[in-house]
Amino acid sequence: MAEGGRPGDAGGAERAGDAGHAAGSGEGERPAFYALAPGGWRDWWTVLHPPYTLWHLSYVAIGAATAPRIHLGWLGETLLAFLLAVGVGAHALDELHGRPLRTRIPDRVLLAAATLALAGAAALGLHGALRVSPWLLAFVAAGVFLVLAYDLELAGGRFHTDAWFAAAWGAFPALVGAFAQTARVTPAALAAAAGCAALSWAQRALSAEARRIRRRAVSVRGEVVLDDGTREEIGAATLRRAPERALRALGGAGYRAAVLGEALEGAGVTDVEGRPIPWPERDEVARVLGGSGG
Repeated sequence: MAEGGRPGDAGGAERAGDAGHAAGSGEGERPAFYALAPGGWRDWWTVLHPPYTLWHLSYVAIGAATAPRIHLGWLGETLLAFLLAVGVGAHALDELHGRPLRTRIPDRVLLAAATLALAGAAALGLHGALRVSPWLLAFVAAGVFLVLAYDLELAGGRFHTDAWFAAAWGAFPALVGAFAQTARVTPAALAAAAGCAALSWAQRALSAEARRIRRRAVSVRGEVVLDDGTREEIGAATLRRAPERALRALGGAGYRAAVLGEALEGAGVTDVEGRPIPWPERDEVARVLGGSGG
């Protein structure tokens, strides 16, 4: 969800070295830019990966915004389901599988949190299947599979790739957010899913190197010599500064995309002055990514 744990992990190749490099990694670097000092409630903050969890939840809202009318109740249930499945379940399994964030949460507690969170998300999906469409059961099954296959690196890590990350943590939330509103997979929903998948792919590409430096680098030394003779030292912070700034900016853009305009029960999306937004401007992806009025 994420540098954000699984949503954002660079792959299984890093994980074998995480524990061995923990003590000397990056001269005391935190394992993620949002990580707090180990212990107590701070461990849970770190495990939940707040920036990345919010980022991926925004995809649910973007998908829902493609519906002609937004039902806030279903949007709330969908957001809660993904908060449980990704924010808690996937991230707890991620930490259980290799301790990349070096928290002190006991294994049994992480396993219990993941199990209860996935069960809660599945229960919300079942409720939606009874009220919206039985096809939501297919999304529930797919979601549970994606969490387990990606975070536990099943099938030798076959599902732990850039493409699967983009599909699972980008496209999938947007599709479910849209389907929970309309009980259909519409062209607008597919467009939103494609845009969210692209953002997730970019997230993974940016976070991989920054996280590798934070978690595995024992030391980084060097310098850049400019054409005027100026010499600038290079350290771990130098290498991760640009990608982490980009990640913060992209994450913030995702949150804003999810709340452009106003969603009213039974009235769809309106602009800041309360006027209904017509098609295709209603589609958040068209407005934000397509530049048609964003």
